[in-house]
Amino acid sequence: MRLASSLKFLLQAGALGVLMALFLLLLFPQLKTQPFEHWWRNQQVGVSSFSHAASRAGPAVVNIYTRSFQRGSESPELSATGLGSGVIMSEQGYVLTNYHVIADADQVIVALQDGRILAGEVTGFDVPTDLAVLKITAGQLPVIPQDNELSPQVGDIVLAIGNPYNVGQTITQGIISATGRTGLSSMGPDSNGRQDLLQTDAAINAGNSGGALVNVYGEMVGINTASFQSLAHQESYGINFAIPYALAHRIMQELIVNGRVIRGYLGISGADIPPMMAQLLKLEDRTGIYVEAVNDQGPAAKAGISQEDVLMNIDGKAIRNMRHAMDMIAETRPGTEIQITLLRDGKILTLPVMIEEDSRFQRLR
Repeated sequence: MRLASSLKFLLQAGALGVLMALFLLLLFPQLKTQPFEHWWRNQQVGVSSFSHAASRAGPAVVNIYTRSFQRGSESPELSATGLGSGVIMSEQGYVLTNYHVIADADQVIVALQDGRILAGEVTGFDVPTDLAVLKITAGQLPVIPQDNELSPQVGDIVLAIGNPYNVGQTITQGIISATGRTGLSSMGPDSNGRQDLLQTDAAINAGNSGGALVNVYGEMVGINTASFQSLAHQESYGINFAIPYALAHRIMQELIVNGRVIRGYLGISGADIPPMMAQLLKLEDRTGIYVEAVNDQGPAAKAGISQEDVLMNIDGKAIRNMRHAMDMIAETRPGTEIQITLLRDGKILTLPVMIEEDSRFQRLR
């Protein structure tokens, strides 16, 4: 009888231990790939190694080499012209990278970390966000871990993975220094100021462009895109930028489906209204944007919007600032009529405007 009770107690304890182990594995899946002692030490003193993140994300980050024909020569030959990185986003072989990596390429070569060398075909590109999608054909492709609910926060630890200066895959570590960076004119003439860029101090050098910015779990946080350069062309340290995963993924889906990104276009340039100007214009507690210029051939001009107008509402929604207005317009399907409420010479007017497609950046390479 005593033996039976002991066996029952041992079986209950063993079952409880198994249930606890299963619970821990569900709660902390990283236990499957690292010793318990290693995991427990990290829980006590913070992350001491990023090897888990590197092993999850690294294989999906590829090297991209571009070649172009030398124009003007009697016998054009392909020669190496560019270097960058990319990220395998799906088992179907879609690779996300920066547009500027492949902008002038006649041939794109994708090198995987397992040694495979593949041809990359351009599925589509989007100049304003500096994103491009390539397609490679191969089996058993490594795909970077992705979390659609991910919300990067200032202070999060991040890793930048890429191929700087073609030295081979390299991982640098830093934090997210800021979110929502926009209007960085130093990033190039095609920047339209509507990107919500992540700023990081993880090192991003030539060749890193198009590579992955990941968190400590190896999940994609963004696409590394540029390092900051001042107007005086001074070299910067610790000021680098990445395109957030949510934006990059949305643009990628549009490029896969349509081959391009379809945006609404209004045809104005404007500016936020500072408090002093708001008082002069007698806006009181209303918000809006000041129209600095109007494209003569654009939808705004056709609708009667003029320079020095103050746009206050779009379809009844208050305009907070210039970026907010341009986002609302860009997300409006071309061919849609919207109502814009504006202030002109102290009078409030509402004008119907037919939104057209923004095709300024859909240029051929």
